[in-house]
Amino acid sequence: MTSRDCLRFILGTEEKCLTGIEPTTTVLDYLRLDEHRTGTKEGCAEGDCGACSVAVARPLPDGTLNWQAVNACIQPLGTLDGAQLVTVEDLAAPDGTLHPVQQAMVDAHGSQCGFCTPGFVMSLFAMAKQGVADMKDDQTIDEALAGNLCRCTGYAPIVRAAKALARTPFTDRFDDELAKTHAALSAMADGADVALTGPSGRRFFAPASADALAALLLEYPQAVIVAGATDVGLWLTKHLKQPETLIWLGRARDLATITESERDITIGAGVTYAEALDRLSWIWPDMGSVIRRIGSTQIRNAGTIGGNVANGSPIGDMPPMLIALGAKVRLRKGGARRELLLEDFFIAYGKQNRTAGEFVEAIIVPRPVPEQIFKAYKVSKRFDQDISAIMGAFSLHIQDGRVLSTRIAYGGMAGTPKRARTAEALLTGQLLEPRSIRNAMTGVAIDFQPLTDMRASSDYRMTVARNMLLRLAQEIGDATVSTRLWDKRGIDLDDL
Repeated sequence: MTSRDCLRFILGTEEKCLTGIEPTTTVLDYLRLDEHRTGTKEGCAEGDCGACSVAVARPLPDGTLNWQAVNACIQPLGTLDGAQLVTVEDLAAPDGTLHPVQQAMVDAHGSQCGFCTPGFVMSLFAMAKQGVADMKDDQTIDEALAGNLCRCTGYAPIVRAAKALARTPFTDRFDDELAKTHAALSAMADGADVALTGPSGRRFFAPASADALAALLLEYPQAVIVAGATDVGLWLTKHLKQPETLIWLGRARDLATITESERDITIGAGVTYAEALDRLSWIWPDMGSVIRRIGSTQIRNAGTIGGNVANGSPIGDMPPMLIALGAKVRLRKGGARRELLLEDFFIAYGKQNRTAGEFVEAIIVPRPVPEQIFKAYKVSKRFDQDISAIMGAFSLHIQDGRVLSTRIAYGGMAGTPKRARTAEALLTGQLLEPRSIRNAMTGVAIDFQPLTDMRASSDYRMTVARNMLLRLAQEIGDATVSTRLWDKRGIDLDDL
């Protein structure tokens, strides 16, 4: 397999080939310090406020580009390989004529202090490039802008700008240059492994396949694996860590596939939340409801399901749902693979059943079967873009009102995502009625002794975890009673 020591991408319309970059350099620092593009701002340095939002485009097989908004503050520069990066400086025409998105913001008075404005503009730009048809819908616009925070303008003028764009579809110079850009980006997908060494001697690798990744990890078993960098990025910006070796999965497209059989669905470790959302929402609507509340659009565009699992956080939202569904994780070291139930992957806080040089290759989720019911509930201080205080997931097989089998998993209740086995046993074989639910609620107190921390007290977590069983029974037993947030149009916000 060939390799190259040059990071190739397009900045605006200019092709770049960078060598000798420091692996821990973020896209934001590169833009501001090297390119002197100061329109992209640093607000939080953790992917929360959106002031650093930029647009990234990658080629699709049909000749179009997939435009996405991402957070520049936590993205390592090396993750741009093979992409086009567009910042707010690229939007206006050479003669100074504003881009339609910028003009819409001006016309709607969508800016006051202006610090956050470039991020809003880039989020709207990325949304418009994906298609303006849905920008007339309040919920769609709100979801796209949930990762951009503003403290002085208020969001109404910005939403009006989005709706104005929807009323007057436009083309721009990026559309005019589509064929040229697509050809250039496609040429960058050269099948080569990227190997960069910075001035400090630290290394950055971007293998072009899972096989190349496996070989690299045998050579560098202590390397930090980067998928979406939504967590590793904070190691760099908040903890100021300087890993000796970073290995990015983004060029290994064979890890970014979802394959289906009659029995299960296999999600590659490189599949992002954005890529998986539609398919998983169609199969398990409650899973889609939770995924839409994981971070922001920018975070979901970058973050991967495999990364959330491999990270092993006790408050990750995906593991409880996957555990409740009986998912397995496929691990690989060199040419050897093994599979184990996901619940057995998490050993203790910060410790997983994974050896040095071994990586998560895929998540395997059994397909739903007849009479299976799946429910998932995320409880957090903010509805959007917040870490869970408690995450509960429930999978039940019910026949004639009796629970034949059940799997219950919680996040935020222990040092790892964990099944509530006592509660499961107390509910299995019983009619789904108040008495059996109360018994199962007592089981939760046996299964867990939650901690008190900044997100919730122990008592709060226990109360909410137990009450999730009441909510479960209510939703299954009487669909006419509302248990979810509803907006003025009568649409279930949890299911959008």
